[in-house]
Amino acid sequence: MTSSCDHCDHCDHCGRAAEAGDHVGCLAARAMEPPRHRARRRRRMAVQVTPDGWSARCAEHGLLGG
Repeated sequence: MTSSCDHCDHCDHCGRAAEAGDHVGCLAARAMEPPRHRARRRRRMAVQVTPDGWSARCAEHGLLGG
């Protein structure tokens, strides 16, 4: 799984179940990209990348940043 969350069931990059494969490609992508899914509930987020970082908006949880 690509998230550091202990209780997350999904990959925060591809959104698939954490147990569905090793997610090596996801780990490589996450080194340079923000998360695209909420790892807890697999909800897709709207992500905005700026020169200063990134922000993501989840319809359920609101604005996240990194």
